[in-house]
Amino acid sequence: MSAGKDFRILAINPGSTSTKLGLYEGERCVYAKDIQHSLEELARFNLVIDQLEYREEVVRQVLAEAAIAIESLDAIAARGGRLQPIPSGVYAVNDAMRHDAEIGFQGDHASNLACLIGWNLVKGHDVPVYVVDPVSVDEMWPIAKVSGIPTIPRTSLSHALNMKMVAKMAAQQLGKSYDQSRLIVAHLGGGGSVSAHLGGRMVDLYNSDKEGPMAIERSGGIPSIELMELCYSGLAKEHMLKKLAGQGGVYAHLGTKDLREVERMVESGDEKAELVLDAYCYQVAKYIGALAASLEGQVDAICISGGIAHSQVVLEKIIKRVRFIAEVLIFPGGEELDALALGVLSVLKGVESVLLYPSGDQV
Repeated sequence: MSAGKDFRILAINPGSTSTKLGLYEGERCVYAKDIQHSLEELARFNLVIDQLEYREEVVRQVLAEAAIAIESLDAIAARGGRLQPIPSGVYAVNDAMRHDAEIGFQGDHASNLACLIGWNLVKGHDVPVYVVDPVSVDEMWPIAKVSGIPTIPRTSLSHALNMKMVAKMAAQQLGKSYDQSRLIVAHLGGGGSVSAHLGGRMVDLYNSDKEGPMAIERSGGIPSIELMELCYSGLAKEHMLKKLAGQGGVYAHLGTKDLREVERMVESGDEKAELVLDAYCYQVAKYIGALAASLEGQVDAICISGGIAHSQVVLEKIIKRVRFIAEVLIFPGGEELDALALGVLSVLKGVESVLLYPSGDQV
């Protein structure tokens, strides 16, 4: 392929209540669509993977309306899901990856849908499908994986795609290479991740699905004994999992997943809402501080990204607690679509090699 060609790449990024699409010509996004899925519509499905046919059909409708033909594409860039623990990079979608996405190798999650949607879209066409820096990117130090129970190690699941992109952007702002930077990146959305970057790797992290700060709809770290007692109280496993991811965090306290509504509650004098919002920001700041310790206090910058980074109220509450550590850089929104397209573009131009996703007998 010609390195000078403006390759056409369709980026697909499913989230908990949305599916984002971006059509790129080279590095330029020439079309973008944020498809919102109502909670009522999604409530029909027991598991996220059950949404595959529904979400695929919605994507097909949008592509038809925008006159985007699959045969006009050079590649599809799909968000990678909760797959096997693998290094950062660009992977071609293969049978092993599709299998792991379908079974939820490390859990049922919207990101698992992307490579399956992309694969179905290209049937009958000679268009490759890739994933870039999936949720399961694992670059953690061995020491960071050790927990207090040997059979339950800490695992690397995070908003890797966005956080790696933000870290590279921050390094550029600082006039450094990513490989030479010491950074902490917090991605704040419906879920949340906080990660430490050293030598071009995410060496430690917290993901609010399992531990770390609570998020808008994730519980974060919970007192372990009390959590165990709740599990033995007769609640079904599926119910407990929803309490931890989807119905936890700020939503569990206040009954809304809309931060703007929370801010309106605070403005109206709701003391409970004020406490919960303060606690959310306090926890994010506390775990940023914990990762600063993992970098021995030598931090070039702290980066805050994700949809919640649009909130000046939240930013002020977090920054006042962490600015003593390092400069704070703000990257509001998400960089996922750009990160997907640029990652695949580097492969199409021959700058980066495609990595092989391992089959089951390689695990």
